[in-house]
Formats: sequence, C-alpha cells, structure tokens
Amino acid sequence: MCLNTGFPCNCLNDANACEPCRMMAKDREREEAHLSNNINGPGQAGSTCEPDLNISSGGVVKERGRNWGWVVSGIICVNILILGCALVSGTAYNNADITIAELQVVVIILLLLTSIWMLYYTIYMARKENAVVYKDGHAGPVWLRGGLVIFGLLSIIMDLFKICSYVGYLHCESAVKVVFPVMQLVFTLVQTYFLWVHAKDCVQLQKNVTRCGMMLTLSTNLIVWMTEVMEESFHQTTIPSYPSNTTKLSGRSMYINKADYGDQNCKCSHSSCSIFKEAYYYLYPFNIEYSLFASTMAYVLWKNVGRVVVEHSHHPHTKFHVKDVFLGPVAGVLLVVAGLVTFILYEMEIQKVNNDKNNKDNAVMMHFIMNIVIVALMSVFTVIGCVIYKVDHREHVLEKNPTRSLDVGLLVGASLGQFMISYFTIVATVATGAKGYLNRLSLSCAVLMVIQLGLQNFFIIEGLHREPFHEVHPITVVANPYVLEPSTDLKSSEGSEMDTNPSPVPTAHNLHDHTAEHRLSWKRRVLKEVCAFLLLSNIILWIMPAFGARPQFDHSNETEFYKFSTWAAVVNVGLPFGIFYRMHSVASLFEVFLTS
Repeated sequence: MCLNTGFPCNCLNDANACEPCRMMAKDREREEAHLSNNINGPGQAGSTCEPDLNISSGGVVKERGRNWGWVVSGIICVNILILGCALVSGTAYNNADITIAELQVVVIILLLLTSIWMLYYTIYMARKENAVVYKDGHAGPVWLRGGLVIFGLLSIIMDLFKICSYVGYLHCESAVKVVFPVMQLVFTLVQTYFLWVHAKDCVQLQKNVTRCGMMLTLSTNLIVWMTEVMEESFHQTTIPSYPSNTTKLSGRSMYINKADYGDQNCKCSHSSCSIFKEAYYYLYPFNIEYSLFASTMAYVLWKNVGRVVVEHSHHPHTKFHVKDVFLGPVAGVLLVVAGLVTFILYEMEIQKVNNDKNNKDNAVMMHFIMNIVIVALMSVFTVIGCVIYKVDHREHVLEKNPTRSLDVGLLVGASLGQFMISYFTIVATVATGAKGYLNRLSLSCAVLMVIQLGLQNFFIIEGLHREPFHEVHPITVVANPYVLEPSTDLKSSEGSEMDTNPSPVPTAHNLHDHTAEHRLSWKRRVLKEVCAFLLLSNIILWIMPAFGARPQFDHSNETEFYKFSTWAAVVNVGLPFGIFYRMHSVASLFEVFLTS
C-alpha cells in the first residue's frame, strides 16, 4: 500500500518509491525513533530516579507524580512573598519600627541564597553529560534575553552609583547600605548569565530541587521589585502638611534627600553625592523592569521542569525585518519624539519652585492633551488590526506552552492597575460635575484609556494565539508522462517517453494562488504597521510615568474627592502595574510583529 494516500500510485509495486512516498516513510521512521528515545532516554541519562512518563495527545511527554515538588516549591514561594510584603509594608513610613537597613539585611540573605543556588545549578549542569536533553523553543527568545541584558547593565550602573554615594555616609550610617548594592550587583551579574544560558531548559535531573530553586529565584526578584516600588512610590507621594495639592517638587525633593539615607543630619563626606543621587533616581525604572523580566523567565523555567517536548513542536523560526513597513514606524517615532518634548516641558514647569498655579495648570493641560492624542491614535490603529484579524483565516495555535499562558495572564493582570486608576478618575470627575477644562481633559483621557486597554488586550491576545504567516508558493501541476491517452498506442508512447521531460502546465490554481499570496501580503503589511505603531506608542507611555510624571497628584480633583491617603494608595498600587503593563505590551507586540 502506498504511504502517500493522497496521491495513489504503483511506486511500491514497482520497487521504485516516488519522492512523496520516500519523504513520508522517512518522517514516520524519524518520529518512531524519537518517541522511543523520549521514553527510554531520561532514565539512561544518569538520573537518580527514573520518572514515570506518559505521552499526551499534544505531543508532550508529561511526568506523573510531580505534584509533590510543585506543592513544596509553591509553599516556599508563598511564604517568602508574604514575609517580604510584611517587611516592605513595615518600612513604608518614616516613623516605622522596622528600618530600611533591617529590610535590606533580609533581602541580602535572599540574594545570597539565590545566587548560590544559580551558581550550583550552572556548574552542575555544565559538568553533567547530557544534563539538558530538551529545550523549550518558545521560552527565552533572543530579543527577550537581550532586553534582560540591557536592563541588567543599567541596573549594574545604578548599583555602582549607589555604592559611590553610600560610601560617603559610612561615618554616620550603617554599613548594610553599602553591602546591599554590592550584593545586588553580584546577584544581577549571576542571574543575567544564568537566564541567558538556561532560559530554554526543560530540566530532567533533580527536578524537585530545581523547582524549589526556581521559586526562590522568582520570590527574590519579586521582593526586590516590591522594595524598589515602595521606595519610589512613597517618596513620590509624601503626605502634604497642607490641604491643597502636593506638587511634584515636594515628592521628588523628599525622595532625593531622604530615600535610603536616614537622618538628614548625616552629611556626605565627598562632594559628588548629589550627582550620584540624581543618576540613581533616573535609573530606577530599569532596575524595576529587570526584576519583573527575571521573575517571568524564572516562572517559565519552573513550569518547564520535568517537561519533555517532542522535536517537531519547536518554535517557528522567525526573523526581524522592517521590509514593506513604513507608516507605522514613522508615525510611532514622531509620536515618541512629540511625547518626549511635551514630557520634558511638563517636568521642567512642574519642578519650578516659585511658579504660579496658571503655569502649572497649563503644563498639566499639555500633558493631558498629549496623552489623549496618543491613546486615541492607538485605539484607531488597534481597531484596524482587529478588523484584519476578522478577515484573516489563519488557524489558532492549539499547542499549549507555559510562555504564552504567562504572557496572556501578565497582560490581563497588569492592565488591571491602569483600569483601576482610570475608573477611580472617572467616578471622581463625574461625581464632581467635570467642571473646568482640566477635569474634562482628565475625564476624556481616563475614558479613552479604558477603551484603548480593552482593544489592545484583545489585539495582542488574538495575535499571540494565531499561527505564524507562512509563505504561499504557487502550485505547479506537472504532467505525468506515464498516464496514457486511450487512443495512443502503448508502444509509440514508450518510445517517446525517453525524450520527454515533465513540463509545468498552467492551470486555474496558479492564478488563484498568486492572488492569495497578494492577499496575504497586504494583510501582513497592515498587521506589521499596526504592531510597530503600538509598540512605539507603548514605549512613550512607559517612559512618562516611569521617569516621574504624576498628573494624578499635579491635578487635585481626585485628591480632594477621595482624600490624599486613599488616592495615594490607589495610585501607588495601580501605577507600578500600569508601568509594567506598557513594557510587557512592548514585548508581546514584538512577538506578534515577528509572527506576522
């Protein structure tokens, strides 16, 4: 029986298999050999305990009895996170009994333990032959690891500035404040190398130990993130001693003067302390994003422990290029430049010490208008992308992988922070009657933000679940010289076969496939234009709040309606998630761009 059931022939009867039959036979032999290796290989790779495996219908070999390791590692993570939350909350205010130095001691211990475990894992896997047999092609793409390296380098520079600044306070401050950035610098170096090399690993050795180590890494990064967010947020939004609105200057000055330095009577022993403080402040957002990037990659590694992926389920090879894409990148770059200009002007105006209220209101108005323009254009582009998805007939991805599930969960979860701020603003503005042009602009910005977040979430999630575009080549029908016409003499046809080559025969399929290729081409171009524009727009929406824009406190409506303590809690909880949402959207949109 011919293996090529779609094109029956007599090739096997003639002991001369045709090309399709030979290819299908090779594929079948290769798959059988690979499945045999999957079942027998892990037990022969030096593992101390042979796992009990079963093959799922999705092509992934799942390990039985792994719940015990997952539960223990989960308990470790939850306990460390709850302890970290309690300590961070206890040091949130200046009159707290827990000092910053005491919190840093706990974080130093976690950083040290995590660094030791990552070094152990790296050395063990390097010395063990065939230690990592399986790789997850979806996990840790090169652009994600490249972003981790960039954020890591900027975090190292930030730690160096902190060390140089804290050294000047050793005569009157605890030495812990110098040890902490030193330990954080070492941890960043070790973790960056660890995640660059092992981001794709599907570990089959020492699975329970590895699961616990990954959860330790995840919880340590989250505690570092919480500590950094707390330090920035609470010093940005210090409670004012007067009923009117607190200004950006008071928050930023309080941060620069008091963040992590304790008593103001402690004077720096060298003259460059103020320079290092300023530099440290502006490098803060990169360190925050680095901790979140590392946390997500550690989670994927934890999910991949014990996971055995068959060879044909690898991630499709995609290349980054901007061919035939013009409008989206150009419009996005123009928007980024305009946003940066207005943001700088807004910051300069807000930070002026003796500036009148009208000038500050004009600066806030300019910031609101710029945000409204950005969010409105993003909504229009996102609608265009959603329409393309409706007319696009690409199949949805059926294969399950932890990376995509994590991307979707983080996208939806992080957007809740910005949703919360927007809805609180809408309620406060509508309840007070939306009087004045600043209130109306604030209401318009909040409503458009809600619409844009919903549209963008749908667009990204749909794009992540679509199969990548494949090049469509025209089908050429080749005349088979072995097919005889009824009126043709068999003998004469046999004589002519020796000098006749198969030649393409143009059919209606050729014209149809050329048209289909053109149709796919314009769809791809439109999707790439949309992704490029949204990616750049999310970058500018990340830059502005990450580097200090706080219109929530420069405009006093919500502060007066909810009172400062309530509104500060809403902003301090929601804004870090909103900032992370923008950076995570950039990463997800880049993934959609590649698969388009």
